[in-house]
Amino acid sequence: MTDSAAGAKVPQELGQIPGDLVQVGHITGAYGLRGGIRVTPYSTDADALLNVKTWWLDKPALRPVQVRSAKYHSGDVTATLVDVTERNVAEALKGATVQVSRADFPQLPEDEYYWSDLIGLDAVNLQGEALGKVADMMSNGPQSILRIVAPLDPSAPEAKAEERLVPFVDQFVKTVDLKAKLITLDWGLDY
Repeated sequence: MTDSAAGAKVPQELGQIPGDLVQVGHITGAYGLRGGIRVTPYSTDADALLNVKTWWLDKPALRPVQVRSAKYHSGDVTATLVDVTERNVAEALKGATVQVSRADFPQLPEDEYYWSDLIGLDAVNLQGEALGKVADMMSNGPQSILRIVAPLDPSAPEAKAEERLVPFVDQFVKTVDLKAKLITLDWGLDY
């Protein structure tokens, strides 16, 4: 499960905001004296931040920025942007989310998936019983975890949505069909 990407192009006009932007991190502050920034990635490998040359920042408004350089440093990514050369300008970006066009993500090897592609898939078990939808992904270190939320029962409005945490490993994940938006799991309704 990676969030990798490679070389994006900046649209000629600001009105051409890609419709497939994916949040890959957020700026936590300035880095160094010459306008560098520190970014906390939302992926453990941070490939999208390290390889894409156009990021979209939402501060002060959504806009593209060109990345001059980016490297992994102590769990974060440090980067320099083409038009940011002073520390105070970099510090003003603190809190901005960093987004990348999904179209710029590179092709993954078979049986590997981006987290952003798994969120929203319907989950069923081997018996064809609906488990819910993949609402989120998280990492516990050794593996990724699917957070599946079952739909609320309309006859019990006070009920809380049932949640399942399923390790994203071959033992439990049998098929992923992105086109059908369906993931099949070896997971019982009573787990």
